[in-house]
Amino acid sequence: MQNNKYLYWITFVAINGGLLFGLNMAGISGAVDMIKGEFSLTDSGLGTVAALLTIGCLVGALFTGNFTEKFGRKKVMIFTSILYIVSALGCALAESSTVLIIFRVLSGLAVGATSVVGPMYISEISPAKNRGKLVSFNQFAITIGIVLAYVFDYLLIGLGEQSWRYMLAVPAVFGAVYFLFLILKFPESPRWLIANGRRDDAIQVLNSIGGKLLVEQELPEMESVLKAEQKKEKISFGELFRGKTGKIVLIGTLIAAFQQITGINAVIMFAPDIFQAAGSAKGDSMMQAMIVGLVNFLMTIVALGLVDKKGRKTLLLWGAVGMIVSLAYLTFEFARPVQNGVGVLVALLVYISFFAASFAPVMWVIISEIYPNRIKGLAMSFSTAVSWLCTFLTVYFAPVIQGSLGLHYLFAIFGVFSIIAFVFVKIWIPETKGKSLEQIERELGV
Repeated sequence: MQNNKYLYWITFVAINGGLLFGLNMAGISGAVDMIKGEFSLTDSGLGTVAALLTIGCLVGALFTGNFTEKFGRKKVMIFTSILYIVSALGCALAESSTVLIIFRVLSGLAVGATSVVGPMYISEISPAKNRGKLVSFNQFAITIGIVLAYVFDYLLIGLGEQSWRYMLAVPAVFGAVYFLFLILKFPESPRWLIANGRRDDAIQVLNSIGGKLLVEQELPEMESVLKAEQKKEKISFGELFRGKTGKIVLIGTLIAAFQQITGINAVIMFAPDIFQAAGSAKGDSMMQAMIVGLVNFLMTIVALGLVDKKGRKTLLLWGAVGMIVSLAYLTFEFARPVQNGVGVLVALLVYISFFAASFAPVMWVIISEIYPNRIKGLAMSFSTAVSWLCTFLTVYFAPVIQGSLGLHYLFAIFGVFSIIAFVFVKIWIPETKGKSLEQIERELGV
């Protein structure tokens, strides 16, 4: 009999990394003006402080796959929890922009590692019938982190010129809680345990999650696939891009790229500035940014209910359509001399809603499912690193494009990428709903 309480408990612990992911990504949004004044930064310098987090994310994502294969998923998660604590305290206590940048990059390493190991771990401990929903909980936690970041920024902004330090210290508290959860009753991935000769431990974990039935259903298939993989030579990085494996890696990497180049992190990170550009006062823009975060959170709940019912591909297609329509309106609105503030808010909320119910969680589900165990660590690291590279480019160039060409050009670019994403999903993304990881591997022929 499936032990839902235990399954949801370990999923809850795992997604605390996602919560910290969201806190770190959005937490700086309310602090940018104070940081700029504190360290006398130029616009370019401020962009560097904001965007270099994503360079840390890229590096963290790129190397995490190998570490998860060597040391296990759990130990990597424990290490990231420590990084979250140290980096948040370092940012809060920074006395120069250089020190702040160093600890922002360190924070990025933790976020990048989390973005790989979180979905990977959850996909490996989840039964096939509800794996999509459980992996999507990671994105759900990210949206909670974003909402909390906006709320804490709003509450702390009245504490004076140094309130930015409190804003950047918030993840340290949540990192400590995450660390405690991980070192208490939290199991290793059963697939990693079997791959490393710890069959009895894997059986114990599977039995705790789903009882004898889950052991009987999943253990034989797991062992047969892993045994077949062990007979194959260890895959090198170059082999990721050859033959059928290369095709699957290309599909996973492109969907990861499209998740970012359609503009989400630029909108999340610079939401208050966008609202001010549309005529809102600073206090109002912070409140509107909180609404954006709240809608992001609520629509992710919708995705949780649909991802295992309607399927991954359907959600991605409808998400792309909604994003295209809302970005087209924003392009039109910011091309005018004076903007309709309410219209801008509604359009941004529509954009966030469709993204949150589709690309936000489903990308992580897709790449955690389509890569076979033999290449999963390396392939997920590569795809996630490309995603973070696209995040960096988006966050870094968004204010540059806004300043030189205007917001209407920025939203038009995101709209074009959303159209390309729709075509890509329609042609290339396979439907993986309700299939075991081993069944998906066989169907893809990797």
